[in-house]
Amino acid sequence: MTDDLDENSPIFAIAGAAELAGMHPQTLRQYDRLGLVVPARTQGGSRRYSLRHVQQLREVARLSADGMSLPAIARVIELEEQVHALSRRVSDLERQLQVERASRPGARVFAAGSVGSAVPLRHGARVRRATEVVLWRPRRELDLDDGEVED
Repeated sequence: MTDDLDENSPIFAIAGAAELAGMHPQTLRQYDRLGLVVPARTQGGSRRYSLRHVQQLREVARLSADGMSLPAIARVIELEEQVHALSRRVSDLERQLQVERASRPGARVFAAGSVGSAVPLRHGARVRRATEVVLWRPRRELDLDDGEVED
């Protein structure tokens, strides 16, 4: 097998996927029609299943045997797909962050502004450090200084 083959590579025809999942090919066709496990298609329209599809088929069989309805199983699969997609996205972003950190060691990306906002910085830019002294007084004291009378 090649290096680019992974769990999502559509490599199994319906007969092979059915055998791996322990199901009849007609069951796979039914699940495809219901949208439970939807395989890739060749240019000629033949179904091609991946190892991930086979895992899903086994999960559908297990959940069905436990008494879960097909619409509920469809929802579970949909949510699992969302989690899987988000996990891939997080992995991609982590890789991008590692590349960025490796290409700019020690570089600041942003600094805190005078009012607490994030201020983007150019690579190599330095932030002027504030040296002013600021006197803080509680809000109630400020209200009294404005001429208001305390109750």
